[in-house]
This record gives sequence, C-alpha cells and structure tokens, in this order.
Amino acid sequence: MPLLMAVRGRGGVRSHRPIKLVALAGRRRREAPKPGTRRRTAMNLTPKLFRSYASKNIRDPRLRQTYRMATSHALEHRLRAVREVPEWEALRERAHRIKEEAINHLDQYLEKLEGKVVANGGKVFWARDGREASDYIISTAQRIKARTVVKSKSMTTEEIGLSHTLEKHGLETVETDLGEYIIQLAKEMPSHITAPALHMTRGQIGRLFSRKLGIDYTDVPEELCAFARKRLRQKFLAAELGISGVNFALADTGTIVIVENEGNARLSTTMPRVHMAVMGLEKVIPKFSDLPIFLKLLPRSSTGQKQTSYVSFISSPRKSGEMDGPEEFHLVLLDNGRSEILADPRMRESLFCIRCGACLNTCPIYQRVGGHSYGSVYSGPIGAVITPLLQGVEVAKDLPYASSLCGACSNICPVKIDIHHQLLWLRQRVVEAKGTSWQERLMMKLYLAGMKDSTLYRFGSGLLRTALLIAGRRFQPLKVPGWTETRDFPPLAEKSFKQLWKEMEGEENRQ
Repeated sequence: MPLLMAVRGRGGVRSHRPIKLVALAGRRRREAPKPGTRRRTAMNLTPKLFRSYASKNIRDPRLRQTYRMATSHALEHRLRAVREVPEWEALRERAHRIKEEAINHLDQYLEKLEGKVVANGGKVFWARDGREASDYIISTAQRIKARTVVKSKSMTTEEIGLSHTLEKHGLETVETDLGEYIIQLAKEMPSHITAPALHMTRGQIGRLFSRKLGIDYTDVPEELCAFARKRLRQKFLAAELGISGVNFALADTGTIVIVENEGNARLSTTMPRVHMAVMGLEKVIPKFSDLPIFLKLLPRSSTGQKQTSYVSFISSPRKSGEMDGPEEFHLVLLDNGRSEILADPRMRESLFCIRCGACLNTCPIYQRVGGHSYGSVYSGPIGAVITPLLQGVEVAKDLPYASSLCGACSNICPVKIDIHHQLLWLRQRVVEAKGTSWQERLMMKLYLAGMKDSTLYRFGSGLLRTALLIAGRRFQPLKVPGWTETRDFPPLAEKSFKQLWKEMEGEENRQ
C-alpha cells in the first residue's frame, strides 16, 4: 500500500490524511495528535509566545552579541569552504533534484529501505507519531532490561521529546553530544539546529558544570571538554541501549549514514547491546551514489568543514566474526505529521531540509531574537516553516511573520528550498484562519474597498491624513499590532499616482 495515494495520484484519490504507516506495519491506528498537543520542552516554551520571547531576548545585549558573533563566525567559515568548490551551484541543483525524486516517490523508497534493512538483519518500526515511537523504544528497553541509555545528537528525537519520556519511565538517559549534554544539564531546548548550546557563554557553561556536576569552576574550554569526556565515557561503558538520529538513509543498500565531529555517535551505536536509530520519513535518498553530493554540501553549509571528523555507515547489527557493533539494530521511521506535509504540493519542499542550520546563521531575525524565541526545537527560517506544519498554524501563527522576506535563507540553502515563499504561503494560511488581529483585518478590508472605488479611496486618504496629523505617525489611538507598535506610519503623499499622471499628461498636451 502506498504511503500517500493522494501524493501519487493513484486512482484519482485526493486526501490530506496519512493513509499509511499502520498498513505496512500491521499496527492499530491511533488518532493523530491534535495541533498544539505535542509535548513542550523542559523550558516549557511554546511558539504561541514568540512575540513575548522575542521582545525579551532582543533587549538582552549579551545574548545578541553571543548570537551575532557565533553566526558571523559560522558564515565566514562557510564562505571559505564554499569558495573552494567551483561547482557549488550545480551541486545544490543536483541535491534539490535528488530530494525531489525521493520525496515525490517516498512510498517506494521507504518500502525499498525497509526491505533492505530487514534483509540485512535489522528491524524496522513504522511510527505514526512520537507516542508510538517512544512506546516502541521503551518496550525494547524493558525487554532487554536496560537501565542506562546513551543518545547521540538527533533533532528528530528532540522533536518528540524522547529523552524526557524515557526518564519518566525510569531510564537514565544521557545526551552524549557535548552541546546536547550541556542543555540537558540546563534543562533547556536547543537554540540552534547544529549548535544546541550556542546561546551560552563558556562562563555560563562553567558555572553549570560546577553546580550540576560538583566540579571546581573553570571556563577553560579544554578543561570542560576533558571532564565531560571522562564522565560520558563511563556512560558509554554502562549503557545497554544506544539511540541515534539519521542524517541520510540509502534506499538501495539499507544503510543509514550519521555525520558528526565528536565521535559520540559512533560510540553510541557500537558499544551498547542494542542500537535504535530514529529518522523522519524524509531522510531517505534513492541510492548510495547520491550520497557524495550531500557529504560535500552538508559539512560546508553547517560548520564550514570540507568533511566532518566522522562519517558512520550502518547497515546491520554485528555479524559473526566482527569485533564491535550492537547485537540488535532497529530503525524507527517516524511520520509525526510528515505525511500531511507531503500531501501539500506547496509545502512539500520543506521536507528537503538536511538540517544544516545555514538559514539560521544568515537570518537577521534569528541573529537578533535567538533560537529560544521560536518556542520550538526547530528555530530560524526553516523552523518558522516546519513548526506551524507539525504543530498547527493556530499554535505557531506568529512564526511565519518572523522573517523580513529578504530571501537570504533561500539563497544559502544547500538544497535550494524556497523558504521565504513558503513563509508567505503560511502567512496566507494564518490570514485564512483569522489568525491576524482584528485591527489588521479591518485595515485590509478598508484598503480593498478603497482600491475598488476611487471616490472612497480619496475620502479614506483624506481621513487618514487628518488622523495622522492629530494622532501622530504611530497612530497611537489604534496601536495596530505589528504595524505601529515599534515604527512610524509612513506619511501619505499629497497627491495620488493617478493625479500626478494626469498632471503630467496635461503638461505634455500643452507642449
């Protein structure tokens, strides 16, 4: 059975419901979670309060300087790395086409991936939502009597709040990526896709380690890293279950690919008895030969490296005669709203994202308000697209407006996602759902009426001009949200374009 008949257009069926995952897995259907009901993070942030968070964070000079320095540094490194690749634009175009092929035929490639993984000795579980994914992982942990779980960096597991759920069920769950480990100790959500603790200074991290781990205060990065490495090594040795994300999944070989710089993912996937890889449906690509293109684009776009320190290829559990590797390998394929995105031709392109974080680094809004303002594990321009799609426009109605629409995000995206136009389409949805303020809706209705009737336009212009003279250019009596709270209303021209045009024509006729 296809993942989405609607997308493939078979039999003329059109639907925005996920038709699949249970059919392939033979599992009972559950009601999809209602928008806005997905778990909040330990910080208890929500995209509903974007304006409040942004207003607070933009007034914090230390935070703004931290983001400005970090993003500027990342962009400089990226620029140097990209200049070394003369065929960069051709690679971006090729990557776009590969992702387009994979997403447009997602059902075929996922079924092919599943078949290969199973043939290689692994197990595949189709999870409709975060709850099903978590339940499967917990049941596996209970079956093998696991007490300690080590996790490598994974935005997908952050999305479903997996660590929090595992801890609630009595499993010691340790994030082993240094940035993720820091924010786990701080009980915070990631502030950046590739640099989770980007918002924290080394002094803050030193005080956190001293308070939480009982060590003497130091803000020397090498000393902090050495202590974290020693502590995490003990957890690797004790863990029965290792959980990772997936950067790419190769349909033709059943291989998952993980790129990293710290080596923690390799330890998390080889030392525990059982390895559980959690991936969003969109991570699959058609074949092994497509991978080198992404391995050129991803490191340069995210960290400015030619290549990451570690690239792991995992196709199966440990085989006879091999010295390391898990006894069991499980691949969890997570939907969690992706089928609904897939069914939307306009928004489907957001599934091309390879989580490089480049659009965050170049975004003037993200640079000023920071990642936590978005109230979601996905921040920045791509987060402003993904979060409303996954959690519901009514929950995240302000995020599509967290953009100047300058297009920098689209220009830097290594897979050429048209991010700023997707934000425009989401704004349209917000308007259609009456998510804008009543003042703005009233203004737009009056403007539309004026554009249709020249007499009404002249009358309205005169009335508005008088109002601005009396009330001031911030239009204080109305205080239209998003329009006159922080900026002056532009002064109206004394004459309309039509009037000026007529005068010009009159002068030409007289000549």
